[in-house]
Amino acid sequence: VQLQASGGGLVQAGDSLRLSCAASGRAFSLFHMGWFRQAPGKEREFVAAISWSASSTYLEDSVKGRFTITRDNAKNTLYLQMNSLKPEDTAVYYCAANLPSPNYSSRYYNPNAYNYWGQGTLVTVSS
Repeated sequence: VQLQASGGGLVQAGDSLRLSCAASGRAFSLFHMGWFRQAPGKEREFVAAISWSASSTYLEDSVKGRFTITRDNAKNTLYLQMNSLKPEDTAVYYCAANLPSPNYSSRYYNPNAYNYWGQGTLVTVSS
């Protein structure tokens, strides 16, 4: 599956952005999906994940109450709604796809659990 992330940009603290990740190739609905981010000089970190059916979602603690992950399997698209953005949210955001495995619920936060990655979209939040 090929992934194309978009929607990043320069915003002020408190603003909102919605990232999209368009998938093509293999059936999008087969994959669990995740969002990760990488700030300059830091390691890639987990942000959010959603199961193939959207029955389960996971959020990193610092984004709970501000970010929402959703998917539209009919449109082959993953979303990340980001509200109340903070300067510390500044990073390149990547979407990733996981071929379903029995232990996904215990590995969703691990970048190594994902088989395919998009190219990333830059989010810059000014104070």
